[in-house]
Amino acid sequence: MITDPVHPGIDQLLKLEPLERNLFRGTSHEGSPQRAFGGQVAAQALTAAGATVPEDRHVHSLHGYFIRGGRTDLPIVYEVERTRDGGSFTTRRVAAIQNGETIFSLSASFQKPADSSEHQARMPHVPAPDDVEARDEDELPIMLSVIEARFISDPAAGLPDVGSGPRQRIWVRAKGRLPDNPLAHVCALTYISDIRLAGTAALPHRDEPGKASLTSLDHAVWFHRPFRADEWLLFDMESRSFTNERGLTHGEFYTTDGRLVASVTQEVLLRRR
Repeated sequence: MITDPVHPGIDQLLKLEPLERNLFRGTSHEGSPQRAFGGQVAAQALTAAGATVPEDRHVHSLHGYFIRGGRTDLPIVYEVERTRDGGSFTTRRVAAIQNGETIFSLSASFQKPADSSEHQARMPHVPAPDDVEARDEDELPIMLSVIEARFISDPAAGLPDVGSGPRQRIWVRAKGRLPDNPLAHVCALTYISDIRLAGTAALPHRDEPGKASLTSLDHAVWFHRPFRADEWLLFDMESRSFTNERGLTHGEFYTTDGRLVASVTQEVLLRRR
């Protein structure tokens, strides 16, 4: 895979400028018009947190709140709080600040690898990535210029509801070759994990009158097993609840050989104007 020279790869979009100890600066591309893409802000915040943690500790979870819409014409400063460095776990908090106000807050936890017994959910039976037709990239959001996506479900309708709410399934991977360090891949997957969760919650409500406004409220990711974000991952999503203008969507990422590598949950605000 060769990254299109017109578009930088995900790793380039997540690069930060160190300002001083615990302070970093980044920029963002558009998500919705003139608004920073939440997945990029969350991934840059995790990049900042990871820069303050020893390499032998790997991210196992992050929890973030989107507080204000970020602007694309101003830089974002990431301030890292070194909350705790324990024997097995390291905790960091990050505030993403723009124009003097916090637009996003992140808590991230890192762990030394440990041996243990295992279990996991079984991967759904789906067509392989090469058996799914690629869509015209011009039809996809701007963030997909750095992501390859193969939609198993109709992007406009999703999959049939089997009693667990609206569903979508997509094969996804980062374009180009990412660095070999694990932090680059978890940050890339954090970016990717924000691409269709809000839309899944909105699927049953797409024909309601009024112009829809979708805003992510919070975002959490748990990383279970090692993976590469530049190799195909199945993104399996379902939204089990929508009420009070808030929809909750859960997603899981599987490798092509069926390993469950990450889980994500997001709450979104859907309003009609």
